[in-house]
Amino acid sequence: MKINSFKLWGSVAFRMAFNYSALLVLSMLVLLAIFYTQTVNVLQSRIDRHIASNSHRLENTFSEHGEAALAQQIKDILRDGVYSDTEIYLLVNPYGEKVIGNIPAIPHKYKNKEGMVEARIMRNGHEAIGRMYIQRLSDDSKLVVGSDINQQLEIERLFDRASLIAGLIGLLMSIVGALLFRRELRRRVSGIQQIVTHIEAGDLSQRIPIFQQEDEFSRLSRDINSMLDQQQRLMDGVRHISNTIAHNLRTPMTRILLRLRKSEREGAQARDEALQFALQEIEELSVMFDKLLNLAEVESGTRRQIFTPVSLNEVVADVLEFYEPVAEEKSIHLSAIFDAEPITNGDRDLLASAIANLVDNALKYAGEAAIVEVRTAQDAHGTSITVRDNGIGIPAAELSRIGTHFYRLDRSRPGYGLGLASVLAIARLHGGNLEFSDASPGLIVRMTLAPHPA
Repeated sequence: MKINSFKLWGSVAFRMAFNYSALLVLSMLVLLAIFYTQTVNVLQSRIDRHIASNSHRLENTFSEHGEAALAQQIKDILRDGVYSDTEIYLLVNPYGEKVIGNIPAIPHKYKNKEGMVEARIMRNGHEAIGRMYIQRLSDDSKLVVGSDINQQLEIERLFDRASLIAGLIGLLMSIVGALLFRRELRRRVSGIQQIVTHIEAGDLSQRIPIFQQEDEFSRLSRDINSMLDQQQRLMDGVRHISNTIAHNLRTPMTRILLRLRKSEREGAQARDEALQFALQEIEELSVMFDKLLNLAEVESGTRRQIFTPVSLNEVVADVLEFYEPVAEEKSIHLSAIFDAEPITNGDRDLLASAIANLVDNALKYAGEAAIVEVRTAQDAHGTSITVRDNGIGIPAAELSRIGTHFYRLDRSRPGYGLGLASVLAIARLHGGNLEFSDASPGLIVRMTLAPHPA
């Protein structure tokens, strides 16, 4: 039993639910105590006022008409049937002898006292607890006026029992509620724990089931699933990058090695040519690794710390001004349509690099005398830059692969397949995404960015 209790108290869910329920029970008991005190005070005040009023009235009778009139009035009161089940009256002469009343004598311990007292008495042959006011009259006789408070005490005892029962029931309900809360929380958390166990074992395809009920756990499960999706994408990307880097390294290194070995069997001129070839290949590899390092820096999110408000119209205008000579050389009509003033929070240099990459691809693949249009926009969901051309476009089956590391649709052209991967990383760094669609003819590339915080 001790072990079970220890395990229960070791549960955060049980402790939270029990402490909350215990606090609720304690608050209820405090309210009951206040209600009890106020009720008792009201009943006692009413009894005291009634006793004081009767005592004052009888004292006036004695002062005006004497002892005989007082005794007669007490006799009449005891016979009238009003409050006969609770009233207490006693008149004692100066010698301590009972003159009239419904109790035999003043309680022994209060014979020499005056004022309001409570004592156990015999009233009409029955034991009772009376609240009485004892006063000395002018001739040294004593007048006792009081009330049997057994009913009030019974109400108090009843209230005490009800409070105790309510407290015990509240405590029991606290424990039961804590157990039910722990059970429900454990049921919801166990699914997450099982998925985490599978993921730790290397199965990244596992996802947390989403309950139909929309609550905090459902939102947490969706967030964790999104994190797992991102983690799986990153792991797949790492594997893909590792494989591609190995392939891209093996091919040029093999060419360099074969060229150098071949030059060993030939003259000095062949060796010089092989050396120049090796230098060129190594420089291209160095460029590729620089691009990979820049891409890794963007994907890591470290540059998010230096984000500032950026005007997309200004960035697009600067990029288009730089590419205007290239467009003129290819007879391409390069134009822009600007929204009012789209603002985003980001890195100006990275955004300029991403937009330049999109424009460069459009000019490169659209073809001679094509049309390339760049549009900025802003709405409640964020800002966007759209680059549209009327070139040959991309087959629909290949659209989903664009932006993958080292992916190139046309491998006859120079490049490393990292440009659009870099643009996608920059878009995600800025809380957005990169979308591709068919322009019929041509291609539409839309880079979305998160809205600028107000």
